[in-house]
Amino acid sequence: MVWIRPKGYSKSKVNWAGDTLINSKSSEENIDKSLEILDNWRAIHRYPMHIFKKRLKRVSEKISSEALVVQRLKRLPSILKKLQRKYYGNEPTMKLSQMQDIAGCRAVISSVELARKLYREGYIKGDLKHKKVNEKDYISSPKEDGYRSIHLMYRYKSDKEGKKEYNGLLIEVQIRSKLQHLWATAIETVDFFTRQAIKSNEGQKEWMEFFKLVSSAFAIIEKTPPIPNTPLEEKELYFQIKEKEKELQVIRIMSGWKKAIEVFEKVSKQKPKLQYFLLELDISGEKLNITGYTNNQEIKAIEDYAKAEKRNKDKKEYDVVLVGVDAANDLRKAYPNYFADTEEFLEDLKKILNKIN
Repeated sequence: MVWIRPKGYSKSKVNWAGDTLINSKSSEENIDKSLEILDNWRAIHRYPMHIFKKRLKRVSEKISSEALVVQRLKRLPSILKKLQRKYYGNEPTMKLSQMQDIAGCRAVISSVELARKLYREGYIKGDLKHKKVNEKDYISSPKEDGYRSIHLMYRYKSDKEGKKEYNGLLIEVQIRSKLQHLWATAIETVDFFTRQAIKSNEGQKEWMEFFKLVSSAFAIIEKTPPIPNTPLEEKELYFQIKEKEKELQVIRIMSGWKKAIEVFEKVSKQKPKLQYFLLELDISGEKLNITGYTNNQEIKAIEDYAKAEKRNKDKKEYDVVLVGVDAANDLRKAYPNYFADTEEFLEDLKKILNKIN
């Protein structure tokens, strides 16, 4: 495999590119140059990411043959959004060259016990020559939004000729239990279909509260610390989850989205020219209507979407979404077991709801 090599951009130049891309006053010429720099900066992370993924896969499979290991480069919109959030938020010193999750790999393993074992045997007792620069145990100390996982950040280091040029690049390693992964997949799904950013703490209050509560219930199942500011009494916790699920119609609506993705994939193979799908979901009647559009019909797709939104504006039982094929494929690439994970999340949610009946 041929790996992209660094073009010699300094860190200050990389940081300039990041700042330029989030500055609304930047010239077109500077934006083009910045995109070129960012593309190379992101691409050169592929090789060290590959090395970390190979190791993570090797040590994970020693713990469990069923461990799932994936890798991913952060998408350009996600990079820019994170820079904007940091720049205009509480961390104005955040720079592109310091971003720790441009490239990462993740292991999903069946239980918290095995996740901790993988962490201990693979990364504490392990023989990594790469320098660990940060570590976050969000299982022992969950985030306020409900996120739980173990994060390890390293600077790549090699003594091999031709590989030294990648030295210093940051790679993130995540270790999750299956329940933690199902929760994260569900959030990605809701963000994708509702155009929220729950993952970045910028979602609708009701959905964010729902996922905090569910994460606490999952933590109870895994016998780990609950999420801050959620009920400590199990019965009250389950009652609040049931109320939020009823309000948001989570099971019905997520089941509809799952079915929609299946249709998108099937139709896309039969009619590859279709690039957009308008999804109209009747939640109460559990009916799904999908209209496909070619790339040349993008304006019509947007117009029809606006009309459908206006038509169903005050109907809580209707959900309207316009989905691009590329975006749907990105969701599937990021979460290769998307269908099974979504189904499992809903089944686990039903088990929680049944506890309050």
